[in-house]
Order: sequence, then C-alpha cells, then structure tokens
Amino acid sequence: MTDRVLENAIIRLLKQYPFYGQFLLNFRRESMACNEPLGVTIRSGLPVLTVNGEKLATFTPMEQEGLLRHVVVHVLHLHMLRRKGRNGHDWDMACDLAVNPGIEGLPAEAAYPAQYGQPDGLAAEEYYARLTSPFDMGNLAGGGIGNAAQDRGGHAGPDAREEAACHRGATIDSHASWHEADSTPFKLGEEVVRGLVNGALKAADGAVPPELRQVVAGYLNPSPIPWKQVLRQFIATAGRAGRQTTWSREHRRFEHTTPGTRKHRKLNLLVGVDVSDSTNASVLREAFARELQQIARGRETTITVVYANSRIRKIEHLSGRGVVQSYHGGGFTDLRPLFDHARALQPRPAAVIYLTDGFGEAPDTMEFPTLWVLTKEGEKPVPWGVELRLDI
Repeated sequence: MTDRVLENAIIRLLKQYPFYGQFLLNFRRESMACNEPLGVTIRSGLPVLTVNGEKLATFTPMEQEGLLRHVVVHVLHLHMLRRKGRNGHDWDMACDLAVNPGIEGLPAEAAYPAQYGQPDGLAAEEYYARLTSPFDMGNLAGGGIGNAAQDRGGHAGPDAREEAACHRGATIDSHASWHEADSTPFKLGEEVVRGLVNGALKAADGAVPPELRQVVAGYLNPSPIPWKQVLRQFIATAGRAGRQTTWSREHRRFEHTTPGTRKHRKLNLLVGVDVSDSTNASVLREAFARELQQIARGRETTITVVYANSRIRKIEHLSGRGVVQSYHGGGFTDLRPLFDHARALQPRPAAVIYLTDGFGEAPDTMEFPTLWVLTKEGEKPVPWGVELRLDI
C-alpha cells in the first residue's frame, strides 16, 4: 500500500509535470526508516530515491507532488555534491531555502527565505554564508573541570545576531544520505545528472517547467569535459573496499606482536565491445584500452573484455600491453547478452563499461554501475547509466 502511494504520486507528476516524472523514473528506489517522507542522493554515480512510504502517505496528494519536485531540484543543482566540508545542518537548510520558493504545494513546515529575513532567489552558498554561525568557542573561563559559569551562547563579533535562525529549522526531506555522494566526484555526478536531464527531455517531448529552464539549459550546453577524466572518475567509484594484513602498520591493540591491517581496493571490470563497424577503428580502440590499463595500474584489477553483437563472440582478459582487438562479428546488434553475462560472473563485476554506438536493444533496468562509452555519432540506448562520448 505504501509503495502504491509513491507510484500514484509519480503518475500524477507524469501527467501534470512530465519532466519531473520522467526524471524520477530512472532513480533506484529504496525504503528508509526516518521522520522524513523522501530523500535523494547520488551514490557511487547512481541516483537513489529513498522513501518512507508510511510517512509519505500522511501528506495530501498536492504535498506529495511538491515533495517529489523538491528532491528533483536538489539533484538538478547537485546540492549533495556541493557541500564541500561545510556544516551539514546549515548547508541542508541553505539548500532548502534556495529550492522551496519556486515550488508550489509544499507542506506547511517547509522553510522559506522570508522566515529568516533573507531575499528569494539566492544560491545555496549565499544562504549558507548569510545564515551559518561564526565559530564560537563559548566560555573558556575556569579550570576545565566543570566550575565555570555557563555561557549564554551567541555569535562572536560586533555584528553577531542574537541566535542563528538556521539552527531552528529542519528540512522537509531527508538529507541523511547526502554524505554518500562523497563517493562520486563532482564532474562524474554532473555527467550522471546530464544523462537524466537528456532522457527526461526526450520522454517529455522537450517540455521544461519554467522554474527549471535555466538549470536545464546549463546541462544542454555543457563545457567540454575530457573523456579520460570522466572514465577515471567512473572507475574510481567502482572499486570495492577490502582489508589485508601488513607488518608495515602496527596493530592498534597488540602493537608489534600482531600485523596491522590496511584497506585496499579490488577492481573487477567487465568491458563490452560492440563488434559493429562503428567501433572498429584501431585508433579509437587502442586509446580506450590504453586508458583502461593506466587506470588499473597499481591496483588489484581484473579487466574482462567481451566482444559481442547479437551474441557474445569472444572473451579475453586485458593485461600487459594488450589492446582491444578488432573483431568482425557481422549480424545485428543486441546489447543485452553482455549484461546477462555480467549477472552470471563470479565474482560479480564492480562495474560495466560498454564501447558501442548504442544502436541496439538494452535491458530496461540494470543493477550494475554502467558507463556507456559512445562513438561520436552514437546514441545512449537507455536512460540509465552514465554517458561518455569518446571523441578521438
């Protein structure tokens, strides 16, 4: 029943605000237990929507739609990636103040700039600078053993406010998972959201709500990003953390009598190569393979290369000074066999990277982080996954 509440809210969005609804369809959904009805984040390059169905059901249909639009705008502005070590609570409130004025139908407890004596239309960083408390050491008198008079609090400096208004507020959505976005480099997160924007625009026949036109336009006219940078950032988020013993580090409890531990990252990549003529260019394949090898160097890495068209034609392991080979498979292109192979692999791949023109059938959904490395004239075949255009 609670799952149906979310489904109905998204369906209403698809009818009234198709861009918002289409944008949300490509999020991974997870249940959560907290006081807020919804939350969003970008975890290791994947957009995630967390939901407390019982809490969401307590809001009116209009409020549910407002909450969903609220979290979409957070993602479009990459608020979870722009925190950069700021005070978490104050940044959360600043982001809500930047988002809420442009959204109708929000719950009554939603915070607005006027409640804090601030104008509408500022960026989150500007609200943060205006509302956050300067660092205050409090009352430093006494011997440090509890005999000092209690400090009355407040801000330091002659222009200090009586109390930080920001500290009295609360966000209407959950930002508890925003720290998970630290696993995603900013440029990679930007590419993830750009892919969501393009997919939503296509599905909504190009209709963009007035309040989103400026931010959407920024994604449609991006500054050029080197493909190597995006590839490196994607792979950096894919490794799995592990531990191994080492005598070079002292054990915390048993000191020199027992080896310590240190984290290491294992990387198991599955690389698909479309054997159609569009990717059969030696310069393109060699540059792609060379960059993969340089990224993997110095890490415990397995790179499995699968050549496929309508079925898998050849499987090999990329190592040493090898290159992604030329392989003429013939026939039509079907992108699904590679992902069927990924599900059957043990251990399962940390990520899938597919060099293709994108013209072929692909799965409707996928649980693996996926990077579509597209040729210059290629097209992303499905809304999910990160798009990278290999311009060589």
